[in-house]
Amino acid sequence: MKKFLKSFFNKPSESSKAEFENGKYMPVKEDPIEERFTYSFTKNGGKFLYCENKAECDDFFKKILEENSWNDVEILCYDNSLLELFSNKSELIVSKTNLNSKFFLTTCEFLVAIDGSLLICAEQIKSHKVNDLPQNFIVFAKTSQFTETLSLGLNGIKSKYPKDLPTNITTIKNFNSDEKENTNFLTYGSSAKNLYLLLLEDL
Repeated sequence: MKKFLKSFFNKPSESSKAEFENGKYMPVKEDPIEERFTYSFTKNGGKFLYCENKAECDDFFKKILEENSWNDVEILCYDNSLLELFSNKSELIVSKTNLNSKFFLTTCEFLVAIDGSLLICAEQIKSHKVNDLPQNFIVFAKTSQFTETLSLGLNGIKSKYPKDLPTNITTIKNFNSDEKENTNFLTYGSSAKNLYLLLLEDL
């Protein structure tokens, strides 16, 4: 994972890489799951920040706040344990009701490699529609949350909550202000979000 992140933005094109390594008639090797997710996620307009440890995660969080002048602002966060990650949480006014907060701090269920989307459910967003939540998101996730496809992610949710399957399962995919055609039934009608992903190494 670390080597991939260092070389991700400077790698050769996939076609030339495949021809060089395998020859013209050899099958193309599939890129690692984290590389496929990151490519699609950033292509969708998401802001990706990889953290080797919690200290780096805390540092990136501070930089996001500084970059956007989000100190001493009200934020929406339903997960009390998530707030414990960040040492400067005292600078934030945390709400569990104000959908007009400056940003939404949350986790997600899975990171879907095939299209760079984030799979979430009522555990993160309660009964709200994604459109009703703040325009700005900061999402915390771990490298163990990668999944190949949406269907595998849905199966993962079923396995994670075997006795009480959560409701309001949906995905967030569009992180650009420009309108795009939305072909995923779980994201149909959702507006774009300005989204930062803090990805913590845990493998």
